[in-house]
Amino acid sequence: MDFMGAYSPDHLSFLMEGFWVTLKVAFISIVLSFIIGSIVGILRYARIPVLSHVLAFVVEIIRNLPLLLIIFFTYFALPEIGIDMEITSAAIVALTVFESAMISEIIRSGLKSIEKGQIEAARSSGLNYYQMLRFIVLPQALRRMVPPLVSQFISLLKDTSLAVVIALPDLLHNAQIIYGQKQSYVVPMFLIIAMMYFIVNYALSVIARRLEVKRV
Repeated sequence: MDFMGAYSPDHLSFLMEGFWVTLKVAFISIVLSFIIGSIVGILRYARIPVLSHVLAFVVEIIRNLPLLLIIFFTYFALPEIGIDMEITSAAIVALTVFESAMISEIIRSGLKSIEKGQIEAARSSGLNYYQMLRFIVLPQALRRMVPPLVSQFISLLKDTSLAVVIALPDLLHNAQIIYGQKQSYVVPMFLIIAMMYFIVNYALSVIARRLEVKRV
């Protein structure tokens, strides 16, 4: 094992470039999937005729597909119907579609966890459906959703590594290029990328636990 050679300044700089791509793809996907997932979750909670059933059908399909298949479909199949994206955009779209389905279920479950008594009290006090959702249900539900949402975001960050199959120049991709130069770089590379993923994900886990304690 050649730690000195594997951790040369050039290699570390190359790894950090990949790590930046990993964080950028994860951050954009988290923001987009939270927005889309929230909209879908609220629309399903509202039980709008036809629309709620259509959304439920789409969400169930996406949730039961492997993320790897969605990544392949986004990058290799969509160009066949005229939707051509470069690698980073394809990875973001695939992750956003998959995670939006997951987050929509967290949002819907959080909204459904609010006791019916509070909803009935809000309606009897004269609030319309939108006001009841905006001022009574959502604020309480969001506090309950924080831990599962953070857990889902951690999963999303780890899932970015799957985009290496379409050659996304992320942390894992750059590490593969480095240890491909020399067999003795393999173990040092795995150790350092494991440490980098651990630091970020553990920090998010700590935040989630603290938020959960505050909620309790």
